[in-house]
Amino acid sequence: MTTKAGEKPFIALGIAVLTVSDTRTLADDTSGATLAERIAKAGHHLVDRAIVPDDLDRIANQVRSWTLSQEIDVVITTGGTGFTGRDVTPEAIEPLFEKRMDGFSAVFHRLSYDKIGTSTIQSRATAGLVNSTFVFVLPGSPGACKDAWDGILLQQLDYRHRPCNFVEIMPRLDEHLQRGKA
Repeated sequence: MTTKAGEKPFIALGIAVLTVSDTRTLADDTSGATLAERIAKAGHHLVDRAIVPDDLDRIANQVRSWTLSQEIDVVITTGGTGFTGRDVTPEAIEPLFEKRMDGFSAVFHRLSYDKIGTSTIQSRATAGLVNSTFVFVLPGSPGACKDAWDGILLQQLDYRHRPCNFVEIMPRLDEHLQRGKA
């Protein structure tokens, strides 16, 4: 991608998408497909995409595995953020967080409120860092995935976004370990 003098270049990130569902397959996973399409359109690389059932260990193991990969900078999950008995995605992933990103949930709910009103309180969307990798936990609806991507992630995962973005801080995420991931 060419840039104007003084303009930062686009930096493509490696992103993995995990759909948490007992019933979906890749053929009918509209939320995962929505994210995959938006990732590609933005110029990022979809490194991997998977579906796991609503199971604490399987969710945590998949996310942990991806966060250990040098190819993956961001993990986005969709599904399992509600209040029913099988909704366990936050419980599986939040214990992995090195640092929580409380602002993500606040902004997500603000955007969601504008579209679905008070029903947004039925989502436990969350985000944080796992092994110095950004992890975003989204609801399972395509609309929620669109809102999170279009309203937050598209800008924050673009190095050119001002006044700040996640990409510019990525080299410093694991500075406490005295090594660089990138």
